[in-house]
Amino acid sequence: MARILVVDDEGGIRSAIQRALERDGHEVVVAVNGLDGARALRGAGLDLAIIDIHMPEMDGIELLINFQAAAPTMPVIVMSGGAQTRRLDLLQDASLLGATGILAKPFTLDELRETVTRALVPRRTPDSQ
Repeated sequence: MARILVVDDEGGIRSAIQRALERDGHEVVVAVNGLDGARALRGAGLDLAIIDIHMPEMDGIELLINFQAAAPTMPVIVMSGGAQTRRLDLLQDASLLGATGILAKPFTLDELRETVTRALVPRRTPDSQ
């Protein structure tokens, strides 16, 4: 299974995602904000990151850009409760910036699992065909 980083400043959401992914057999590393997420990337041997957009210290868009520079082949899922603040466009922005998947909060565990499964499928490149 995969080694997954979950970055969210909301402890309840972070814990729920961690429990669900661990039940599915994944190893989960957690970070409480964007700066901790950036630190966790270094030397962690991660297969996937799931990051919130709205966080203190470093927001998810900046963290996504940071991840792409440091680990360009690692898939990143971006999530946000922006639907409640009419800022879902940030999720679309993240997609345009290279996020592998997006999740609008609140989401179901089935939606989480489906998005994680899709993100972990190896991407085909022109060289691999």
